[in-house]
Amino acid sequence: AVDKFEYRRGYKFSTYATWWIRQAITRSIADQARTIRIPVHMIETINKLVRTSRQMLHEIGREPTPEELSEKLQMPLEKVRKVMKIAKEPVSLETPIGDEDDSSLGDFIEDKNAVLPVDSAVQSNLRDTTTRVLASLTPREERVLRMRFGIGMNTDHTLEEVGQQFSVTRERIRQIEAKALRKLKHPSRSKKIRSFLDN
Repeated sequence: AVDKFEYRRGYKFSTYATWWIRQAITRSIADQARTIRIPVHMIETINKLVRTSRQMLHEIGREPTPEELSEKLQMPLEKVRKVMKIAKEPVSLETPIGDEDDSSLGDFIEDKNAVLPVDSAVQSNLRDTTTRVLASLTPREERVLRMRFGIGMNTDHTLEEVGQQFSVTRERIRQIEAKALRKLKHPSRSKKIRSFLDN
């Protein structure tokens, strides 16, 4: 303000400086107030949208829809939606919930990838049962089935790959696999695993 003020125009310095001070404060708030910095032009757009939204709330008695805001501001609907999305303030997962400080917001957010304890127990039991059933086969049959179906491995293997491991033809591996599967279908073994399939 001092550098650009022209006293010859007859205005008071305080009148001229007010605008510069207001702009400096607005820019500082825009740069430092949020966890995620938003450009000043976007802050101005957000403020305009918020003001219009409040005004429409008083006029129509409810929160305006993005379509109504778009029409009132003469702004594309997609831009209104984008600005509304950007305007949302991030919230810390450590924010205390309730009167006592013993729980936070993060405690109430569901982990969609978490395995339920019941499912975890069933998987563990199935793994143990499968291991016991496979152990009742000959070591060779067990290893062939483990390799063919990827049990306890990162991936399953082709007849060719398993044949190379055992130095036999793929046809021989197919025969061993078929024999092992027939053994597993015997009621003495299959009933142990069938209970997991029924559930």
